This record gives sequence, structure tokens and C-alpha cells, in this order.
Amino acid sequence: MKKTIVMMSLVLAVALVASVALAGPWGGRFYGMGPMVPNLTPEQSQQVLALQQAHLEKITPVQQELFSKKMELRGLWLSQSQDQAKISALQKEIFDLVDQLQQDSGNLRAEMLKVITP
Repeated sequence: MKKTIVMMSLVLAVALVASVALAGPWGGRFYGMGPMVPNLTPEQSQQVLALQQAHLEKITPVQQELFSKKMELRGLWLSQSQDQAKISALQKEIFDLVDQLQQDSGNLRAEMLKVITP
């Protein structure tokens, strides 16, 4: 029994390490600590960083509002007397905020592609 537990723990640890190793760099193509596009000029790099910073400043309040709405929705779902109309309205607001974030991210990518030359 002890041998089985040790072996399962070892397999779990190897799987965890392998998943972290295969995950690759954080951030993807346009996000992270800086522009992850090779061969940018210093001017392009500064412009991309400025666009990213402006985007983050723009979406931070939306992300905070989205978080608070999700917490409110969780509270409605856990309440004893569930008001389906309130839940549906709140879900629509959450979907609208997510849609807004996706549109803003698409706009950021479009602006960044204008800065990056082929």
C-alpha cells in the first residue's frame, strides 16, 4: 500500500513538472512582459508597449466589474430564494462585459499589427 502511494505521488509530480515544461512561455504572441515579436525596432517596441499599457489601463475597470458581477451571480445562485430574472439579467451583463473585453483585445491586435511591419 505504501509503495503504491509513493509511486502515485511520483507519477503525479512528474506529470506536474512535464505540464509546466510543455506550457511554454507565458503571454502568447502579443501579451506578457513585452512584445514577443522578434526583430522589432526599438521604436516599434516602444509603440507596442505603449499600446499594451493603454489597453491594460482601459480594460482593468472592466475586468474588475466583471469579477464583481461574477461574485454577485455566484451569490444569487447560492441564495435560498433564487430570482431567475435577476440571474438572467446578470448573466447578460457578464456576457456583455466579456464581449467588450474580446472586442478591445481584437482592437489591440489590429493596432499592433499596424505598428509591426512585415
